[in-house]
Amino acid sequence: MKRTVITGTGSFIPESIKKNRDFAVHEFFDEQKKRIETDPSIVVEKFRQITGIEERRYADPDLTASDIGYLAGLEAIKSSGINAEEIGQLIVAHNFGDVIKYSNQTDILPALASRVKNKLGIKNPYCVAYDILFGCPGWIQGLIQADAFMKAEMAEKCLVIGAETLSRVLDVYDRDSMIFSDGAGAAIVEFIEIDEEYNSGILSTATLSHCEDETFYLFLGESNFPHSDPRLRYIKMKGRKIYEYALNYVPAAMKECLDKASLTIDDVKMVFLHQANEKMDEAIIRKLFKLYGQQEIRKNIMPMNIHKLGNSSVATVPTLFDRVLRGEMEGFSLSKGDVVLFASVGAGMNINAICYRI
Repeated sequence: MKRTVITGTGSFIPESIKKNRDFAVHEFFDEQKKRIETDPSIVVEKFRQITGIEERRYADPDLTASDIGYLAGLEAIKSSGINAEEIGQLIVAHNFGDVIKYSNQTDILPALASRVKNKLGIKNPYCVAYDILFGCPGWIQGLIQADAFMKAEMAEKCLVIGAETLSRVLDVYDRDSMIFSDGAGAAIVEFIEIDEEYNSGILSTATLSHCEDETFYLFLGESNFPHSDPRLRYIKMKGRKIYEYALNYVPAAMKECLDKASLTIDDVKMVFLHQANEKMDEAIIRKLFKLYGQQEIRKNIMPMNIHKLGNSSVATVPTLFDRVLRGEMEGFSLSKGDVVLFASVGAGMNINAICYRI
């Protein structure tokens, strides 16, 4: 039996570190463009308590999203051992395209996937390169799409990348700007005959989109600074609305995915949840366990790297997965046959999940 299997992973984590203390000298303004009188150091500490974020990574000025996506993709190709010319689909998930440092103008012409294919030097015209705009769940959706294409015999090997440089679209006067970061993660997936002993590969998937009031929980808007140029737009979010939405829908979508695979949370070794907010992620996993009648969360089921890497959108899940596979997350390891659950939520609003056996 053939199944979609991850045969290689890679990631790019920028070297430039932006610590919370760097924001303690900022002036913050609210959505009504009124100055927040609370001392910035107190604002920053409250932010840490809620999100868990202590520092985040920003890409160097000479690197764009397609650059770091290429570097993560190159690592995944090397990890898998395949010939890049064999790739049938090259999928890049992002939100803002290539944004040049000191500018917040998005650039998606040509598509980032086309740029990455060019950087990789892939000449095969049957390697179809295209982008996915699906909010933070974009990389997981790329895997779901690759799985569908391979089952339809339209490809046998795919490269799926999530890359983002959110530091280029931040409003420094907005407290929410402290959440976001830069990074890239990638995976090679192949449609191959599986070893029946381990039954590896994608077992099931689930995807939802709510596009009524939820559509604009994340959006581009004016700076909070009262004298800002109204023509410029920055990433904005309705944090409380997103939190409530995630709690209402993400755990159920994760359970739906497990139900499709005829598995329960007891079968899952690890959950790779989008690194959006520590408190939100903990609440999501707690509610998932409660859906199975369990009040206690199993220890070491949910690795987290948001404390040091922040929220890099489409890159959080693949970079976290890559680091666990490489033994870089203390206390977390995976073995052949282990079941993991990927899940994410983000702009759209969109939710997805994949049940996968290593």
